[in-house]
Amino acid sequence: MTIHRSGTNKRLSKLVVHRGIAYLAGQVADDLNAPVDAQTKETLAKIDALLEEAGSDKTKILSAQIWLKSMQDAPKMNAVWEEWMPEGQAPARATVGAPLASERHLVEIKVTAAVD
Repeated sequence: MTIHRSGTNKRLSKLVVHRGIAYLAGQVADDLNAPVDAQTKETLAKIDALLEEAGSDKTKILSAQIWLKSMQDAPKMNAVWEEWMPEGQAPARATVGAPLASERHLVEIKVTAAVD
């Protein structure tokens, strides 16, 4: 049994690949002064990079979990998501409002994807 881990520290791995499935840790933006749409774009770019490392891409995402500091930001986040996600490739997804790591974090996204 092979398990590939990447971006690993004592608390978590940013990416774990096992048996053809890529599990990503929740991703957040680095620019915490940015509004939710910009934080969402940065977060999705991080997801793209991790999926590429795993040998996957956004068309192979099986499920996504999204946490928003405020559900009032959902329309702005969804607009960025819908622009990023190719037509007909949307995964199973849940979005909830929740306290995040800091007051300046506005969105966190975690995905699971198939790997070729």
